[in-house]
Amino acid sequence: MSIIKRFDLTGSVAVITGGGRGIGRGIALAYAEAGADVVLAARTLADVEAVAEEVRSLGRRALAIACDVTVDEQRSALIEQAREDMGAITHLVNNAGGAGPNDPLTLSVERFEEILRFNVSSAYHLCQLCVPHMRAAGTGNIINITSGAARYAQTQFSAYGTAKAALSHMTRLLAQDFAPVVRVNAIAPGPILTDALNRVLPVAMRDGMIKATPMQSLGEVEDIAAAALYLASPASRWVTGKILEVDGGAESSVWPG
Repeated sequence: MSIIKRFDLTGSVAVITGGGRGIGRGIALAYAEAGADVVLAARTLADVEAVAEEVRSLGRRALAIACDVTVDEQRSALIEQAREDMGAITHLVNNAGGAGPNDPLTLSVERFEEILRFNVSSAYHLCQLCVPHMRAAGTGNIINITSGAARYAQTQFSAYGTAKAALSHMTRLLAQDFAPVVRVNAIAPGPILTDALNRVLPVAMRDGMIKATPMQSLGEVEDIAAAALYLASPASRWVTGKILEVDGGAESSVWPG
């Protein structure tokens, strides 16, 4: 097989959560360009419908589904509909997640547990739901979108950092459970300049983050999409249980303290 063909996803079906904007949208379009059909899930149906149209313009099938990944029944319905409409599920990208900075003395235990549920428990359940279908298809790949915050020691990130650290280690453990048929890896992005971040990030703060990053720039959505394509494709057939850090070389947080 030629090197270029090792990045071909023709004949595969990917379920992508948080697929309506930013990194999720970027991964969906990269997968479609590589030949995959795509199931897009997000809370806002209009967002995933718009991305689904972009996928179809690339000549691939697309299914848009409204799904709040914190709700058990909606996760189950997502995978059931994906399997029914697409005929198979071979890829899962657990991209939905997130949380802002927090004060550990004022963040309630209830909110802390909600953040864990959003970032970790939802991904765990979606893996449970998808792996039997992947095993039936004889191949499978899971990518969890974690964060550089999982390994940085910094103030105000005890909830988000803990959640992403749990997601990173869960990735390593599930890779052992699901090998050799299903590979499980994660991507740990540094600061990615999405449209949403660009709108709220003051110029001085952005310049400071760039200066603190060895590569002297913030990341772009396409940087994560390219990493996700590698980890999903036959090019990484011998890679599982790994966390791919895509962070411009930063070994500590560049977020202003």
